[in-house]
Amino acid sequence: MGPDVWIPPEATAEQRAMLPEGISVHEVPADGDASALGRGEFLIADFHFDRVVRAMQTLRGLRVVQSMSAGVDSLLPLVPAGVTLCDAGGVHDISVSEWTVMAILAHCRNLPPLLDAQRRARWERTGGDDLEGKSVLILGYGSIGRALESRLLPFGVEIIRVANHAREGVHTRAELPGLLPKADVVVVLLPLTEQTRGLVDERFVDAMRPGALLVNPARGAIVNTDALLAALQAGRIRAALDVTDPEPLPDGHPLWTAPGALITPHIAGAVARAFERAWKLAGEQVRRYAAGEPLRNVVVDGY
Repeated sequence: MGPDVWIPPEATAEQRAMLPEGISVHEVPADGDASALGRGEFLIADFHFDRVVRAMQTLRGLRVVQSMSAGVDSLLPLVPAGVTLCDAGGVHDISVSEWTVMAILAHCRNLPPLLDAQRRARWERTGGDDLEGKSVLILGYGSIGRALESRLLPFGVEIIRVANHAREGVHTRAELPGLLPKADVVVVLLPLTEQTRGLVDERFVDAMRPGALLVNPARGAIVNTDALLAALQAGRIRAALDVTDPEPLPDGHPLWTAPGALITPHIAGAVARAFERAWKLAGEQVRRYAAGEPLRNVVVDGY
């Protein structure tokens, strides 16, 4: 018999059908009671964080945890020693890159004040700008960054690629002070690690071109909220945020009403086909594990 694989109880028949044959499938209890869990080599972790953590700590013989999230900063410190964690890299490339294009275009064409005028039933015409000739700095040039680049290039933009490790055509983070003043748009696509926490601080924001747009669909804690808020209130930059720190953003927080801020509630990856893509990856990972093949997206040093 194949490996024991534990799955979320909400999995549909179509999702279960994406798992390979010859494995033993078990459901993590919907109520989160992990006291009766037995052996389980492979855990498919959905977005019920507390339930997933209890299952990780209870399953006997656990070898692999496959997350449905591309970011695993919350999960990583809680994974038991000796257990391999795999993220959902590639699953959210389309949705997050499309959200980012939407956010950039919304700012270029002054959509937020136009929507505000509509709510007030006022015919207030405001001008805007187009993307052609603009410079977009992608900070974190991985699979989402590549997907974003492919969607932005037809608009006639210049792409500045930045990653942790230098390679042909890609700058390193050490070069940011000289690159930030050249960018009309800065998109943050880094994972949250101890090295990236608070990376977008006062010095970072001050180095940005006046009037530039900061876009963050990654993790809120990569951006220092106080530094961002000060820059927004001073009118130095604008921002499009799908994530914040703290998150959820509390009622009455000054970031809600900061000038030049567009905020969505961490929904960049929330599209109808997200689970279909996640389950296709999970099924392939289970197949690889059962066959003794190398797994994809193994998390090393937070990536």
